[in-house]
Amino acid sequence: MAVTNKSNANLMHLIKRMHGVVENTDIEKHRQSQDHFGVLLGSNKDVLTEVLEIPAQSKGEHPLHAEWNYVNRAHMKKYVILYCHGGGYSTGSSLYARTLTGKLAMSTSMDVLSFDYRLAPEHPYPAATQDAMRVWNYLMLLGYGARDIILAGDSAGGNLALSLTLKLKEEGRLLPRGLVLMSPWTDLTSSGKSHVSKAEIDPVLNAAYLADMIRNYASGQELKDPLISPLFGNYNGFPPTYIQVGGNEILLDDSVILYKKLLKANVSVKLDIFKGMWHVFQMSPFKTAHEAMDKNAEFIYDICR
Repeated sequence: MAVTNKSNANLMHLIKRMHGVVENTDIEKHRQSQDHFGVLLGSNKDVLTEVLEIPAQSKGEHPLHAEWNYVNRAHMKKYVILYCHGGGYSTGSSLYARTLTGKLAMSTSMDVLSFDYRLAPEHPYPAATQDAMRVWNYLMLLGYGARDIILAGDSAGGNLALSLTLKLKEEGRLLPRGLVLMSPWTDLTSSGKSHVSKAEIDPVLNAAYLADMIRNYASGQELKDPLISPLFGNYNGFPPTYIQVGGNEILLDDSVILYKKLLKANVSVKLDIFKGMWHVFQMSPFKTAHEAMDKNAEFIYDICR
């Protein structure tokens, strides 16, 4: 389906209405409705799902629910995509992420591992980053090397992918082969001009919603901490990174400023701004979303040569 100005306006209206159904002041109902959309939009007969529990690694930890998504045909096993779901750190799950992980598995013919990190406000920062590190260590135990892993994520999951890589760098560990970020939420201080300039046309996000998510996840924390707002991180030596963002979202500058910062650090980075698109439009079942996923696959193939 090609997106004309008129059909784009209709799509934006539909997305706004659909998001209104998902958005719910009751956080448990919000989580349930997102899972419902994941089942509805994420089912694909060509993609198999294998549910697993990532075991606790130390006393007091609980197992983490996770799932593998992979194509129902012979495919490459050398590389793996580790996927971090979005949801403002307060909602979302591997089930909700199937709207993206299935498409990633299809477009790349690679296995995709997504996981349910602990959510705020019950588990604020640094719970999500700790859980992401646990899953990273689990892949190491399975025999993958850092260079066999592509880290990917959308929205808060993009934040988490960056946060995990910065944490690995801080610990002097090997970094993933590359990162794929869709509408990453990189700056919890909301300093980008697009937070104001796109406020009227963004059909998905608004300042009040972000304020709630920030309060849930990082209340009382220094928001410029690079593990909370990766935009303020040191990117010297960072792996190749590909960023996709919609032209109509308030998080546009979260991507644009990150892109400029990565360039300045001599990182191999590519940014695509999709005109007329909204926050994580790749979830939607239409042509531009599939084209974006194909571009993600092209980037991954390029760095895996």
